Amino acid sequence: MSLLRPRDVIDHVTHLTPEFLADRGLHGLLLDLDNTLVPYGSYDPVGVASTLAWVRDLKIAGVGLYLLSNATGRRAAFWLDKLEFQGVGLAGKPNPRAFRRALDELRLPPHQVGMVGDQLFTDVLGGNLSGLHTILVRPLVTNALPHTRVARRLERAVLKRYGHDWNH
Repeated sequence: MSLLRPRDVIDHVTHLTPEFLADRGLHGLLLDLDNTLVPYGSYDPVGVASTLAWVRDLKIAGVGLYLLSNATGRRAAFWLDKLEFQGVGLAGKPNPRAFRRALDELRLPPHQVGMVGDQLFTDVLGGNLSGLHTILVRPLVTNALPHTRVARRLERAVLKRYGHDWNH
C-alpha cells in the first residue's frame, strides 16, 4: 500500500461512529485539529457544536481520543480545553515519533488506532508510517496558506489516482 493512500475516506469526522470504528477493530483515534475538527483559524466553539457532541458520544462509547496537531501550542490548548481530552500542538507530523508518543498516551497498539486528518502529506503519511488505520476527511474550509494551496493540488492528483475526485 502506498504511504499516501488512506484506508478510508470520509466527508466529515462525525461519520466516524462507534460502529464504524468497531467494524475496523479501532479503539482509539488520533485527531488532527485544523480543517478536521474545526475550521482553520476558528476559535468559535458554537460553530462546531455537532463535532463537540460527537466527541462526547465517542468518549461515552469508550473510544480513546488524542489530539495530534501541527497547530501552535496555544491554539491546541484552547481547543483541548473545549474538547476535554489530551493532545499536543506543534506535533511535527508526519514524524513517526509524534505518533508513537500519542499511542503511548492512549496505551493502545497502532493497529487499534485510527489517524484522522485532512492532509495526505502529514496525517496520512505519518499515520501509515506508524502502522495506524488512516482516515482522510474532507477539509472543512479552503485554507489560504500558500504551502497548503500547493499541497492541496498535489493531494488532488494523488487522490484521483486512488479513485477519489475531491475538489478541495
